[in-house]
Amino acid sequence: FNRFITSIFRGSFSSQGKHITSSCSLVAFNTDQAGGMVGLTSVNPASDGKWTVTQISCHADLVTDLDFSPFDDYLLATCSADETVKLWRVCDPAQDQCSDAEVTLSPADGRLELVLFHPAASELLAVASVRGLQVWDVTRDTALTGKHTPVCARFSLVFSYFTLMHLCLQMRQQEVRLWDSRKLSSSLSSLSLATSNATLMPLFDPDSGLLTVSGNGESVIDCFEVNSSEPFLSQVSHCLTDLSTRGTALVPKLALDVSCCEVLRLLQLTDNFIVPISYQVPRKDFHADLYPDTVGHTPAMTAEDWWKGENKQVLSSQRSEASTSSSPLSTPSSSAAPSRSPSSTSGLSSGFLPSPSPSQSSRAIQNMLGPSSKFRHIQGAVLHRDTHITNLRGLHLTTPGECDGFCANGQRVAVPLAIAGGQIAVFELSQPGKLPDTALPTIQNSVNVADFCWDPFDTHKLVVAGDDAKIRVWQIPKGGLTETLTEPECVLRGHTEKIYSIKFQPHASGLLASSSYDLTVRLWNLGTGEEVKRLSGHQDQIFGIAWSPDGKLLATVCKDGKVRLYDPRKSTLPIQEGPGPEGHRGARVVWVCDGKYLLVSGFDSRSERQLYLFSAESLASGSVASVPADVSPSTLIPFYDPDTSVLILTGKGDTRVYTYEILPEAPYFMECSSFHSSEPHKGLCFLPKTECDVRDVEVARAIRLGKSTIEPVAFRVPRVKKEFFQDDVFPETAVWWEASLTAAAWLSGSNGQHRKISLQPKDMMPVSEAPKEVPVRKYLPSSVYLEEKTDEQKKEELLSAMVAKLGNREDPLPQASCEGVDEDEWVSEELTTHTHTPQMIHDTL
Repeated sequence: FNRFITSIFRGSFSSQGKHITSSCSLVAFNTDQAGGMVGLTSVNPASDGKWTVTQISCHADLVTDLDFSPFDDYLLATCSADETVKLWRVCDPAQDQCSDAEVTLSPADGRLELVLFHPAASELLAVASVRGLQVWDVTRDTALTGKHTPVCARFSLVFSYFTLMHLCLQMRQQEVRLWDSRKLSSSLSSLSLATSNATLMPLFDPDSGLLTVSGNGESVIDCFEVNSSEPFLSQVSHCLTDLSTRGTALVPKLALDVSCCEVLRLLQLTDNFIVPISYQVPRKDFHADLYPDTVGHTPAMTAEDWWKGENKQVLSSQRSEASTSSSPLSTPSSSAAPSRSPSSTSGLSSGFLPSPSPSQSSRAIQNMLGPSSKFRHIQGAVLHRDTHITNLRGLHLTTPGECDGFCANGQRVAVPLAIAGGQIAVFELSQPGKLPDTALPTIQNSVNVADFCWDPFDTHKLVVAGDDAKIRVWQIPKGGLTETLTEPECVLRGHTEKIYSIKFQPHASGLLASSSYDLTVRLWNLGTGEEVKRLSGHQDQIFGIAWSPDGKLLATVCKDGKVRLYDPRKSTLPIQEGPGPEGHRGARVVWVCDGKYLLVSGFDSRSERQLYLFSAESLASGSVASVPADVSPSTLIPFYDPDTSVLILTGKGDTRVYTYEILPEAPYFMECSSFHSSEPHKGLCFLPKTECDVRDVEVARAIRLGKSTIEPVAFRVPRVKKEFFQDDVFPETAVWWEASLTAAAWLSGSNGQHRKISLQPKDMMPVSEAPKEVPVRKYLPSSVYLEEKTDEQKKEELLSAMVAKLGNREDPLPQASCEGVDEDEWVSEELTTHTHTPQMIHDTL
């Protein structure tokens, strides 16, 4: 977790109870000592990634302990030094809380220290004081039982529904001891902890068998695995935290994120924060062995039934319920009870539900994890060094935030240099290698460069916007630069202040859009060198502009916090506008999902990088989804591939490249594998799809600009049958590098459409038409390995293996085939030899 829950005002407490507790939906914790205040927040953040924290005045004195009902996420019990126990019907932190308790109990037993709901019976509460322990039915006004034995040690009961051993855990003198409750004469196991004299706080999860132990005021949290056999206690992790612990709480199992194999979530209460600590098992996919059926929200019996002597267990919950409860959008009613049918529970005296069939488990897992991206394992890799351009010197590293930093097409790359006069170097991608130490031919603009880009329909035409509010058009000779260029092909004049960015229209040749500090967006016809449209309506700096895929509309994102949509041929004012990113550091905009949505990368109010998705039909309604990225000063520059709907982002100075698949419906964002580089880069610039190696399932090819190198980067999807053309990731692609109409035709109202081509090589068959293979068992059944063998069988197998290696025992010896000696002579000689052997031995001795 990369966020803490802030706005926590914790006082100094001296009590034996919990200072923080959690249900599937809410978190309650102690705040100030005066007035008996209790803080309340949610387990998961709101849709904007923030937590709302509120306070409730519960008692007239210090709140010593608090506990949520295991059967109602919104029923909270508190006990206090004012000698009362209260039950509160709380609601979401953003709503107004009730000022009166639903139930108030007065045990008249002095200062109360502990309160605990029964794990199986409803309306049953245990209350402990310095004098003893009482059990209350909250529907009555008297205690069911009371035992006035002083509570001397802090202890926690460990219940196990799946083993025959009942375990009790005792915390004393900074050590963990494990006891069998049927034989308390000696402990089963003990472990010493390297802590001070701080009070230890144990928490146990019966599903995973994990025990966490932390000390009050300590910054260490130990995690142990509790087993029913040797070794009874084994340490799993030793977590060092940045802040001192004042209390801990376990989030219920139904609220965990199973999609990332989270098996435990601990909430650490500090002086100013609540820190979520997640324990995850490194698995790629969902594994049912990590998640046995956990207890549900329906009580097994009433308090009266328990008092009469009944003992029942809570029905286990289906895994689909866990996925529902783990969603931040789930409501209390959605997780109030496990889903089950009358037929599934009939005749079950133990209270457990039968295990689902494999097909039911698969469906439940799919419902839990949601849609899965085919690009989730996409891999980025820098190509061989033979393709690099090295020894790049004098790179300009401080280009404006609205500029991509460099630009490339399928043949060449343009890089700004830190040399006076706004010089740009142009390198041919077909000529990799080490650059000479001598000066290179460049393009001299005579002013600082604000932004520049290649004409998508002419790989030799480079357009450069300068600080002098002019746009210069340069023509690169065939074969690349051989001498320095000082005179542009033409200069566009019209803006009155510095230009932010420039973008070519995706269909019409020679049609360019530019944004400027004069708060206008202007359209230019490069063929005539004239301004043809001027768009207004911005109130502050224009961060980014983007043409729609069909070339009809133009979107902008502005520092005034607005996202605007223009139809330049119909109006100079925006036809739509809506709220954009709250941060003012910068932003980019790109069209996704066939022009149905706008994706904006920007910053939130806390200057954290965020991705926002807007519906192009209703900008005024705000973003339909958002995803947090990380904290960095540079804006994420997006690239969107319309063929695969894959979004690739990185920022200047970053070492990480983010990858998402964008969907037109929930969940909208599906995060895929990231690409990490060994050193910071200036950015990425992507090449036409025809540059990709489809035989290696390469879905995108980019040029990466480093500190002194230019490197090609390939993004590949791992596939098994690479001998087939992967037509599911390579649909027909649009030939966007060819113009479909002229600028004059577009201005007159015409619309163009790119033709499409197939990337399939002639000698490859589509994978969709590949013959189906009969599945072959790769391994022998487990019964073969588990079969017990006798010692004689093992000896025989060993002997057979040795014989097989040395040769067949039935083969005749080589000397048996020798000739030259008669059979009778052989026998006589043999007898003679055996006769004299004893005499020879005697003589030798």
